Amino acid sequence: MHSSIKKYEDIIRSIKSKIEDQNTSKLPKIIAVSKTFALDNILPLIEYGHLDYGENKVQEAIDKWSEIKIKKPQIKLHLIGKLQTNKVKFAIRIFDYIHSVDSIKLAKKISDEQNKQNKKVKIFIQVNIGLEEQKSGVDINKIEELLNFCKELKLDVIGLMCIPPINKDSSKYFQKMSLLKNDFKLQQLSMGMSSDYLDAIKNNATYLRIGSSIFGKRS
Repeated sequence: MHSSIKKYEDIIRSIKSKIEDQNTSKLPKIIAVSKTFALDNILPLIEYGHLDYGENKVQEAIDKWSEIKIKKPQIKLHLIGKLQTNKVKFAIRIFDYIHSVDSIKLAKKISDEQNKQNKKVKIFIQVNIGLEEQKSGVDINKIEELLNFCKELKLDVIGLMCIPPINKDSSKYFQKMSLLKNDFKLQQLSMGMSSDYLDAIKNNATYLRIGSSIFGKRS
């Protein structure tokens, strides 16, 4: 058995144990974050049957995934990194989900490109939950404005996403995100990575972005 498959199965077991403790059977979706890893490292997990993968650079995703997505159209690709407006047309072509919408300008560009390409992607609004100047994401007090604008454009906004501050307890930020999801009556919550995904599950995460715990440390 390939090491990525063994690690993936271990993660599934830990998740099942966690959600059983919470008296629920609903398994969050795992996005295997494959950024920087060559396709050779990812293929065993694809052949195993896992379908959701995360990349944070548009060009890397195009180079890596264009061919295999034609062969395996059931694969779903998630953009989890910052999206620049000049890359939107390429992002719409390759990605099925965009987790990092954080401005009216970006939302408008996505809408325009979707209309041109006759393709709809699923969208998360990224929230700057730790109020960090250097980090992408919309301020909490501007979520409603951006969400309403996205609705006017008929974008398929399914939830909220966050990246909590590094070296701080993620739990309190995840709790805030769970409350925001409910406040805005959204269904999905993209949060939790290799170091804190069990805390994210405790706070109702529905999409987990797990990379190094599956594929190993990045060089």
